[in-house]
Amino acid sequence: MASPATAHTAVRSPLDVRVPTEDGRPLDALRFDLAGSPALTRVVADHLRRLGARAQNVDTGETSGSGDTSDDADAGEIALGGAGFAPVTARTAWGARGSGIEDEATAQAATGVMAVHGRRHGAPRGLGVDLLATATGVLTVQGLLAGLVGQARGGPAPRVGTTADRAGLLAVSQYLAAAGADEPEAVEPAPGGPPFTSSDGVLFELETLDPGDWAAFWRALEAPADAIRAGWRPFQFRYATACAPFPVALHEVSRSRTWERVRQAAAVSGAEVCRLRTLAERAGEDDGAAPWSLTTLGAGVTATADAPPAGRPLSGLTVLEAGRRIQAPLAAHLLGLLGARVIRIEPPGGDPLRGMPPACDGISARWLALNRGKEAVEIDIKSPDGRRALRELASEADVFLHNWAPGKAAALELDAEHLAAANPALVYAYTGGWADRIDGAPMGTDFMVQARTGVGEAVHPADEPPVPSLMTLLDVLGGLHGTEAVLAGLLLRERTGHGVRVDSSLLGAADTLLAPALRRAALGEDPRRPGGFRHPLRTSDGWVAPSDASAPAAAAYDVRGMCTEDALDQLRSHGLTATSVTTDLTGLHHDPRLSGPIGRDAHGAPAVPDPWSFA
Repeated sequence: MASPATAHTAVRSPLDVRVPTEDGRPLDALRFDLAGSPALTRVVADHLRRLGARAQNVDTGETSGSGDTSDDADAGEIALGGAGFAPVTARTAWGARGSGIEDEATAQAATGVMAVHGRRHGAPRGLGVDLLATATGVLTVQGLLAGLVGQARGGPAPRVGTTADRAGLLAVSQYLAAAGADEPEAVEPAPGGPPFTSSDGVLFELETLDPGDWAAFWRALEAPADAIRAGWRPFQFRYATACAPFPVALHEVSRSRTWERVRQAAAVSGAEVCRLRTLAERAGEDDGAAPWSLTTLGAGVTATADAPPAGRPLSGLTVLEAGRRIQAPLAAHLLGLLGARVIRIEPPGGDPLRGMPPACDGISARWLALNRGKEAVEIDIKSPDGRRALRELASEADVFLHNWAPGKAAALELDAEHLAAANPALVYAYTGGWADRIDGAPMGTDFMVQARTGVGEAVHPADEPPVPSLMTLLDVLGGLHGTEAVLAGLLLRERTGHGVRVDSSLLGAADTLLAPALRRAALGEDPRRPGGFRHPLRTSDGWVAPSDASAPAAAAYDVRGMCTEDALDQLRSHGLTATSVTTDLTGLHHDPRLSGPIGRDAHGAPAVPDPWSFA
């Protein structure tokens, strides 16, 4: 990276792709061809268009109704090129050929998503939204963008591969890491969790990161002291365990208080509450905004470097990450898998989440799932010397990525304006909660965004009450959007010679995930899936999950007295598609259905395969 003294000197990239390009449109003048599975390519087509590419040929079978327009009806093929770029191609599929992973339901079953989402219920359940198809689409766009960035830097035009089963493994990677740790969970997983219900029937989500605020909230509602104490730990660890077995007394207390009383308790305690909104409400306020925004900053420079190798298109680039919890650390983790050098900015004494149980070799297994392979430097950003040190690091970096609380970066003079002064070529990335799009929004955490946007309604079928999933759906999908936005920013920098600010959010992730349901709601149709949707069938020794297309017919067969293998044989003998449900995540290590192996890192923690392949 050029020093600040030479940052305004024009340096030509290895591939001459400099053109006047609008803010937010790094794919201006590029075109794409797309064919195959609508489920796997919906997000790809939408995001490529939003980034400025024009469709040259899109054939997903939706006009003919056949749904089979490629060699594989369950696969997608995409080619993106033009404006000086050789075409980058991608193939996306549900899983490996012959694996039995053939749609969203079977992908959720095989990868453990049903097991994790079902923990709060005490049995595996399928998500009513197409999480893995959505995540696979975002990963495919990431691969295409990374291929263009690498090509602009003198690398080859790659062929990218993505599969929904690898997206599923990425989504459960923290839970898998915990299952393979050296010690048990801090809280024994058991059924239960929010939302709470007021006496006047309002379903609401509660959020606080402070045990004092938690206690003050429940004291204001006159909850028993022993229930308050016993409830904090499962509440605190629900992000990690995907369940929260609260004392029954807390639910009883909330059901005896009006919604107004609950709101007053939140106001005086510092905790926050959010009423669960419906999909119809979200559709009525949807502004149609893209899930990220990109804005060019001052004239900068794109560094010259050795051409990156295939599969490592970000090799030679440096990412500074000041991330908390999941969203920003996951985004930076993926940038590292693409070849970037990632340096974490941690507070004095190190990230406290390094010690979060359970551990592998003395380090939190969950922390390793998001942060393995990163370098770390301890900086006190509250001190002038610490902020000066961070600016010096940023002056030599390509990306600065954070998910601090709103307003914190500006208050510390570490926002895009100040860091661009140190490095005009910087891609400054913020992964937040609401992107300033919702007035009066609550705290921008996963479960609050699920509650506010209708995700809690969408993830369960119509015969069940709305309940946000305790699997961290939006933190994971928000992290994927953050990586996508950074890659788009790097490409925009290559094409304009300017630094770029990129913003992504959990709200944007929710909108991407909910797009089909919100369209149904806007048309006045029932946005939720029908009763019993993606409920696996119980066998004598486990569970089987029919594909979505086979589920209505499969429900007619009683397989409760059969072992899983016999149940699958019977369903398949009638021409139905089904697969076994993974209930023990440690079994994923040797599951022949998966398209990539699960390994172990240097600390012995499980490590899922990279979500893309490059050739």
